[in-house]
Amino acid sequence: MTDVKTAINPLFLREEELRQAIELLFFAYRDSTAEPDRILAKYNFGRAHHRVIYFVGRNPDLPVSELLRILKITKQSLSRVLGQLVEEGFIEQKAGQHDRRQRLLRLTEQGRSLEQQLSEAQLARFARAYRAAGAESVVGFRTVLLGLINEEDRERFLADRDPQRLPGER
Repeated sequence: MTDVKTAINPLFLREEELRQAIELLFFAYRDSTAEPDRILAKYNFGRAHHRVIYFVGRNPDLPVSELLRILKITKQSLSRVLGQLVEEGFIEQKAGQHDRRQRLLRLTEQGRSLEQQLSEAQLARFARAYRAAGAESVVGFRTVLLGLINEEDRERFLADRDPQRLPGER
């Protein structure tokens, strides 16, 4: 007789289970962005603004070239959003120390305040879900999310969080 705890359950790989996961991802994204969307609307900002504010906030002195790589958008798309955020005082730009052509981005005090407001509801939503799911599920969820993103971004994400880890090392 097979031990129930160690038997591989292929049910999670059935098409219906996979489709439910896709559907849940859509609902989770919709609901986790709802409150930030309401806040952004007050400034006539959209989700592109949110992504820029978030990543610049997480990476002070982020080069524009790196932001383009993270967001995978065109210079033209970023220029419109970034120009508005700079003009309205949420982000400041400065030249790089070694390469004066390089533009480094950083949130202003106003930008940090907005980033905090935008993240507050999302942090609370994730904390509730994580508490309800338990530590093992959190690790599993992180593993699934890492598996969903492309390898280049996965490597970058992992390397950024573990400075002792070499690129390509798991």
